Amino acid sequence: MLRLFRALSLLPLGLLQAAGGLLGLAVYAASPAYRERLRANLAQAGYAPDRMALAVARETGRMLGEMPFVWFRSGPRAAVRRVRVEGREPADQAAAEGRGVLYLTPHLGCFEVSAQVAAEWRPITVLYRPPRKAWVDKLVRARPRGQLRTVPATIAGMRPLLRALRNGEAVGLLPDQAPAAGEGVWAPFFGRPAYTMTLPARLAQLTGAQIMLVFAERLPRGQGYILHFRPFEDPLPDDPVEAATRINQAVESLIRMRPQQYLWGYNRYKAPPGSMPATQPSPAETSPS
Repeated sequence: MLRLFRALSLLPLGLLQAAGGLLGLAVYAASPAYRERLRANLAQAGYAPDRMALAVARETGRMLGEMPFVWFRSGPRAAVRRVRVEGREPADQAAAEGRGVLYLTPHLGCFEVSAQVAAEWRPITVLYRPPRKAWVDKLVRARPRGQLRTVPATIAGMRPLLRALRNGEAVGLLPDQAPAAGEGVWAPFFGRPAYTMTLPARLAQLTGAQIMLVFAERLPRGQGYILHFRPFEDPLPDDPVEAATRINQAVESLIRMRPQQYLWGYNRYKAPPGSMPATQPSPAETSPS
């Protein structure tokens, strides 16, 4: 599989994304469970599934199709050379002051290329949850790393993250990834309680790091990406639920910039084993005004 991915990385980015888009539509048509979750999550956020579901499925497939190119293409035509950066000044200012930068990158656009670009500027440590399938884990570990380091999503992984931020380096997290029981709180996400990690707030409060919301917008026809930065200006409250709510609101705002490129098929509202499920709001409470 590694040889196949390396071979695919030599193909044009636009071709890989187009093939991935067809794959995404095929999966949407063939999987009732995936289709139902994608449509339900779109509706929960106030979007009309009949108008957006196919576009979301196509973009999800494009994300999968571009993986070989993003992971293994090197040289002047690598994915990181096709990224236009907008709004990174607050991150540069934090670095000049010797402060760490905490990048929060949701499952939006090409989130894989975001950390690669950040690693071009300074060392970055990314929280890493090993895939369940061994062959996928092998692919992930075979990627060129450079200044990009990964740590496991465990209690032991907390120390390298703290150390990196205190050393004025960068850390990357997926803030909309459902944490394990005991590592999150229930906070609203598009109007519905979602088990949300408390780690970003704790890291920022312990280190004084600059929080930056980041996503790489996928441009059409293999033209590359625009890496958008949005600084999180105000200090987070001490209350973990309030802090998680504020972060979720910031993530929602980012997603609404390009909702077609969000992974609406991700099971964001699952209750991890051992967590206490939150009371779900009624449809009237979650309907957009």
